[in-house]
Amino acid sequence: MKPLVSATELKELLAHERAVLLDARSGPGARARYDEAHLPGAQFVDLDEDLARRAANPAHGGRHPLPPIADFGTLLGKLGIARDTHVIAYDDKSGANAAARVWWMLRAVGHADVQVLDGGLQAATAAGIPMRSGAEARATAAPYPVSAWQLPTASAHDVERASREGSALIVDVREAPRYRGEVEPIDLVAGHIPGAENLPFAGNLASDGRFLAPETLRSVYEAFIGVHAPADVVVHCGSGVTACHTLLGFAHAGLPIPKLYVGSWSEWSRNDHPDG
Repeated sequence: MKPLVSATELKELLAHERAVLLDARSGPGARARYDEAHLPGAQFVDLDEDLARRAANPAHGGRHPLPPIADFGTLLGKLGIARDTHVIAYDDKSGANAAARVWWMLRAVGHADVQVLDGGLQAATAAGIPMRSGAEARATAAPYPVSAWQLPTASAHDVERASREGSALIVDVREAPRYRGEVEPIDLVAGHIPGAENLPFAGNLASDGRFLAPETLRSVYEAFIGVHAPADVVVHCGSGVTACHTLLGFAHAGLPIPKLYVGSWSEWSRNDHPDG
């Protein structure tokens, strides 16, 4: 299944009730915004509570470490997601926060039938898909069978080695000013991992908020990673969320999915590592 679904395609799917929608909007007031207006039938998933398990100290896993995999399997069952369920995730940031994280996590437990709404909630409303308010009925299922995260990840140790030895290409997808250390609105230290190259995730998108064409992104990524195979590329951001937007972009471009450094800058910068 292709990783993106257009608003027009979604409209057709909704007419036949053939998908489970997940509203992955995040940030202050996200749940209230969902309660006020969301796509028909969509269930809300909380970035902090459902898609991560916050550690007491972000130095161990970053600000959005992955939850225990069994907990994620239980959540999927509560959302009515079984192995044959078609899942579509959306947010209001063109998939960057945190619909792409939903996509990555489902792919990482072996679920193939998952897509992100291209252009996000804005594209859906522009296509004339009506909104609803309040709670939605939920058809639950048994806990989703999970055993291990199946997509490649990199640990802080792996990234430290890559930074020191050049054993992998480290890709920082944060905005250029954060990468350069000119600003840091969230974490304690500004800068970047030594040796990391900057490829801001916003470059995955056209001016209308939709992903660039697959062949365009493929050219961009292949030129950027050069001689490195995707398996030797580690992608990170601030806390392992928007990095998934670029991993989604790789899949959209028909390329293998690189490694995700889940802890990202929020972990690295709290462990007395050097900054670039």
